[in-house]
Amino acid sequence: MLLWINGPFGGGKTHTAYELRRRLSGSVVCDPEHVGFGLHRMLPPALRGDFQDLPAWRQGVYEVLDLALREHGGPVIVPMTVVEPEVFGETVGRLRESGHDVRHFTLMASRATVLRRLRERSVVHVLKAAAGGSAPRRRESFAESMLDRCLERLRAPEFAAHVWTDRLTVPAVAEAVAGAAGLTLAPDTVGPGRFG
Repeated sequence: MLLWINGPFGGGKTHTAYELRRRLSGSVVCDPEHVGFGLHRMLPPALRGDFQDLPAWRQGVYEVLDLALREHGGPVIVPMTVVEPEVFGETVGRLRESGHDVRHFTLMASRATVLRRLRERSVVHVLKAAAGGSAPRRRESFAESMLDRCLERLRAPEFAAHVWTDRLTVPAVAEAVAGAAGLTLAPDTVGPGRFG
């Protein structure tokens, strides 16, 4: 089974994916952003746009996830924002057409909640930079600029099932996703973590 965790940037996809992996025996997280980052590194800066617009990204994501689903014995968890129906069809739709059991969930939250999460995440990056790390503020700026478009598009029926996360902890969101997919998670032994 593939669990595709969609949602706006800053919506909690990655936190949820890793909570699911931690509590779902035999599962693995496959993050399509890595395919996109690799394609960006290969292109001259002037040609780097939204990597989801590259046919190579959509094909690569399909091929990698198809392989993982055919050869891996456990659930495959994918945290990735997709708001374009065409891109959704060439990834999620194509995997379903290939006979894979793909469960799609969109994590939703109010605009204010997502903005708060993005800004808190940005503060963490600034603190890490002060300690000698790097601060990818540009990524949060991109996320903020795309927020309204993401929230509007992701409300569409093709992006259901929707899980509203405003008042839920990370473990509660993971439990909602797993329950809707008919999966049983191991007990939560870490505590009530929350989104950024």
